[in-house]
Amino acid sequence: MCLLTSSKRGFGLARLCRRALVPLVALALGGWSAIAAAELIGHGGFVKGIAVAPDSRRAVTASFDYKLILWDLESQTARQIFDAHEGSVNAVAFLPDGQRFLSVSDDASVRLWDIAAATDIHSFIGHKGKVAAVAVSPDGRIAASAGWDRTARLWDLRTRKPLAVLEGHRNNVNAVAFSTDGRYLLTGSYDATLKLWELPEGRLLRTLKGHELGVSSVAFLPSGGRAVSASIDGTVRLWDLDSGEELAVLRGHEGPVIGIAVSPDGRIAASGGIDATVNLWNLDERRFIQAFYGHRAPIWGLAFSPDQQLLLSAGADEVARIWDLQAGREVHSLNGAARKADDREVDLAGLSREDQEGAKLFRKCESCHTVTTDSGNKAGPTLYALFGRRAGAVEGYNYSSALQDSDLIWNEETINLLFEEGPGEYTPGSKMPLQRMPSAEDRATLIAYLKRITAP
Repeated sequence: MCLLTSSKRGFGLARLCRRALVPLVALALGGWSAIAAAELIGHGGFVKGIAVAPDSRRAVTASFDYKLILWDLESQTARQIFDAHEGSVNAVAFLPDGQRFLSVSDDASVRLWDIAAATDIHSFIGHKGKVAAVAVSPDGRIAASAGWDRTARLWDLRTRKPLAVLEGHRNNVNAVAFSTDGRYLLTGSYDATLKLWELPEGRLLRTLKGHELGVSSVAFLPSGGRAVSASIDGTVRLWDLDSGEELAVLRGHEGPVIGIAVSPDGRIAASGGIDATVNLWNLDERRFIQAFYGHRAPIWGLAFSPDQQLLLSAGADEVARIWDLQAGREVHSLNGAARKADDREVDLAGLSREDQEGAKLFRKCESCHTVTTDSGNKAGPTLYALFGRRAGAVEGYNYSSALQDSDLIWNEETINLLFEEGPGEYTPGSKMPLQRMPSAEDRATLIAYLKRITAP
């Protein structure tokens, strides 16, 4: 018998128990076989948010690389890339028409995108810092956003004007969700509370307390009278919203829980955490059902398809994964080959000792940069012909204003200073993540390697 627990001693046991249960569940659902996983690969950074279109055939992912990608789920291929944010994109939500969606970012904006136009058509400005989450009302008329300025905000999607600022949380607001009838909004915060608001006025009805640490994600059940929340305290909690009562504490993750989603019929909740595991929970019986393994890094976001056939997960391993809920496993890839983004091996065969060391150091850069003339841009611009090039000069890349009109020329000296001081000091305001290389020897090795592999 396995007892799932979130105590420090119980974490290892819980994981062993879940791993033992997975084959049993898969057999019960129709068999177990070695399969190739379908992975949505294309981002050059953490995949932080994910949403499935109302037709259940498409999805949009949001990433640390400042981009959003529209995917065809049947072919598991990218259809469009949307690139206008000036910071990490944290969350995404479709409008009911399936042709427009919203995204929120570290750049403090809420952007409305039109798929046919292949661009953003409006930016809602009002938050005073990072915007962590976004939701759309069932009728598609109102959007809600959660900000690190300690507010949630309501936006009119028809007039494209602000409606209300919801204040009351004592720390960053991380999560927002509409009830299925559109009458209520639920918010979750680092202050460890959830707040229930009545719409359209935005009147605070009650505060729900129980989590020991910050709330990272929230979701309504279709009935509207209940909700689930995920927290840094390692738990998933079920709430009665009419009374404010905590109905269940679901433990099983090894560490903080980041994402939560509820199936369209309200019977299953999916949670994802720092432990790189997706857990499924039976909400009627308030028990653990199954764990999905495959991600190699924390899971930031989850989304059920409206037809309830699929569950999608967004990971810090730079991929989104597709899970077949009926089969209880990851779906087959079309090409029969699964690739794990953080499991890429550095091919050192035939390289000199110096280049072997350079290749190892360059591995982190590969997440965001390509090096050949035909490989295009990722989270960062291609490094092809880098040396002697002016910063901000690659065509087709959406540079920050800090580099757009820069006079900086990339050479051995400037690249050395970039990694010695870090982008925050040397190129303040640029998109490059904070990375420093304290060792002068490592910097010299990397620069020599870069000079060879990026040469025209």
